[in-house]
Amino acid sequence: MKLVFCGTPQFAVPSLEALLAAGHEIALVVSQPDRPAGRSQQLTAPPVKLAAQAAGIPVTQPEKIRSNPEFRAQLEAITPEAIVVVAYGRIIPLWMLALPRLGCINLHASLLPKYRGAAPIQWAVAMGDAFTGNTTMLLEEGLDTGPVLLQQTVEIEPDQTAVDLFDQLAHSGAPLVVETLAGLAAGAIQPQPQNHSFATFAPLLDREDGRMNFAVRSAHELYNRWRGFQPWPGAFATLDGKKLIVRRMAVAAEPSSAESDPAGSVLALPGHLIVEDQRLFVRCAEDTWLELLELQLEGKKRLTAAEFLRGASLAANARLG
Repeated sequence: MKLVFCGTPQFAVPSLEALLAAGHEIALVVSQPDRPAGRSQQLTAPPVKLAAQAAGIPVTQPEKIRSNPEFRAQLEAITPEAIVVVAYGRIIPLWMLALPRLGCINLHASLLPKYRGAAPIQWAVAMGDAFTGNTTMLLEEGLDTGPVLLQQTVEIEPDQTAVDLFDQLAHSGAPLVVETLAGLAAGAIQPQPQNHSFATFAPLLDREDGRMNFAVRSAHELYNRWRGFQPWPGAFATLDGKKLIVRRMAVAAEPSSAESDPAGSVLALPGHLIVEDQRLFVRCAEDTWLELLELQLEGKKRLTAAEFLRGASLAANARLG
């Protein structure tokens, strides 16, 4: 089948490689423009572009696609049978949706209609879900609202982070894309409309999503959000007015010394820190506890809790804000 492939990050690379391995002709790869990256802000090519170049496939990187006559003419000249979209990062315009015979096929990393939007993997982990999956669908004008083609379910392990799940879903989703194209071409797949009343949303992450609210969220909730918001925005609080990033944590039993904290005192408030045997604990909502395993104070290097405590003098009533 002659295809156009639209994708940008590493998540899309396994799908591109699977389509090539299945014998499809990728006439063109469409990716977002090179962007500055890292501390040096050096212009960096997206992973999909690099994978396409390695395979000898032509690449285009338009800044805009909705009103771009040159780009439109380029695609119309190809006359692809399908356009495959995997984590491209752009809304596909109407003229592009109508172009291929089999439509624009998208791989979305959730079990639609759950977690429509830009960050489905992160929010599935952050909400403590036990499973998620991949969906292939036909794109339409709405955000992730198109008819479902195929779905697969993937278990989320209790300690799995979003980074782990990204890689897992990328590789399990690739053969699903190949299977979807084959099924559409053979007329064996009937698109199924989504039940929009069950839709939930997974918006783009914001820096403040990483702020730990000990008064509102239990230890399990904060741990799940830390797992989901890897590598960014992570999890952070403030200590004596300085930002404290929690690099690793674990849900913990109540420290024995917490039993003597009088009810209603500052020592029994969420955010209160307890040091016990060179271990650091913080009280969370619903009288639950987290153990802080690795920390990084603003402007300092990453430390284990024991290393951090050797260099810090915490007051008896110290609290994280």
